[in-house]
Amino acid sequence: MTDRKKTDASPSGMCIYRSIVSTFFSLGGLQLLKRKYRNDISERTGRVENIPDNPVWIHAVSVGEVQSASSLIRRIKSRSPYPCVISTVTPTGREMAHKLLSGTVDRIIYSPFDSRKFVSRALDSIKPVIYITMETELWPEILTQLKARNIPSFLANGRLSEKSFGRLKRTKFFWRGILNCLAKLMVRFNDDKEKFLALGVPSEKIIVTGDCKVDTLLDRRKNTGPEKWGWLKKGDAPLFTAGSTHAGEDEIVISAFRTARRKFPSARLAIVPRHPERALMTIASALPYEDVRAELLSRIDPEHNDADIIVVDRIGVLFDLYAASDAVFIGGSLVQKGGQNPFEPALFGLPAVHGPCMTDFPDTERMDSMGAAICVHNDSELARAWCECLEPENVKRSLKNCNDYFNTLGGAAKKTWAEIEAYMKTLS
Repeated sequence: MTDRKKTDASPSGMCIYRSIVSTFFSLGGLQLLKRKYRNDISERTGRVENIPDNPVWIHAVSVGEVQSASSLIRRIKSRSPYPCVISTVTPTGREMAHKLLSGTVDRIIYSPFDSRKFVSRALDSIKPVIYITMETELWPEILTQLKARNIPSFLANGRLSEKSFGRLKRTKFFWRGILNCLAKLMVRFNDDKEKFLALGVPSEKIIVTGDCKVDTLLDRRKNTGPEKWGWLKKGDAPLFTAGSTHAGEDEIVISAFRTARRKFPSARLAIVPRHPERALMTIASALPYEDVRAELLSRIDPEHNDADIIVVDRIGVLFDLYAASDAVFIGGSLVQKGGQNPFEPALFGLPAVHGPCMTDFPDTERMDSMGAAICVHNDSELARAWCECLEPENVKRSLKNCNDYFNTLGGAAKKTWAEIEAYMKTLS
């Protein structure tokens, strides 16, 4: 391994970035953060303890990134002698890390705030062999300091939404330097590669590996079935699920459900808002209609459940809920939010019915072409798609289409770690 000298290798623009961060903290920003994160401020300011020697440090900001990281971490643990430390930013991410990785990962911590002092303190404590950041987590300070210490850093499952790409492109002169602190960028699809190329990353640094989240979901599917949430259904009547909805979509989903109930009178709808704090607003969307009654999941008695619409007001439910569903809708896609994960329902043979805005998941277009997803534009098209999904001949066809699609994926975690291993051998 090369000598980790603490020389300053700051890319262009880092002095401006550091000045902004320093000003934020000096003007009371730290006090605000201390109040917000009072129970875990120690780790967030770089004070981490009980770290195993020479770990691989994987950073995953929240729930989705932790899901992507879990298959990679399992690969690392099965193929290398390195212990693994995973950091998150959000408490929900930490909760998911405990759920998916307890007993596998060696330590779960909060990531330090991206200031020079806190990052330096964390790196002095953790002393990682390598650093892997998931998806879109690109913090200038930590990547710069890793580069200065000759600690290789990697982007895994890299992706850029149109919104993130536009923001980075406007300050390309700065992000070119930050991105080139990374030794390699492993990205999901060619669309992601093109965006990083446009930001000035050399082609030889970028490898298309597929989506690590697929590997994780395939593993989770083995231990998931309809039993957990099957009680939400009324006998053999269908259960429609709208996953990760955003403001502006609840009304459309409820309208589609009311239409579908003309054919399936005993059907139920489960709505899972992307942000659980919106649950009461979702309930309010159903109030104008006398023919449907909505209730929060937390208030439902499984033995006396007469609600037509169940609004899920907690996290960590959606994947298991898809397993019990008969037709689904993917939120964030009928409004300009870039969509949500279409893979999860398709794993259970349910076509991912979605709106036209799926820019965060560029492979959705290929899913559409293979019959593993269906694009709709309004409530009437959504109702029609749901009803068609329930036709017996389409149920069998959809299962085959979804299986065929996933047969073209998988193995991203294996490819990602192989690229990192190969790079590490060049340093030996």
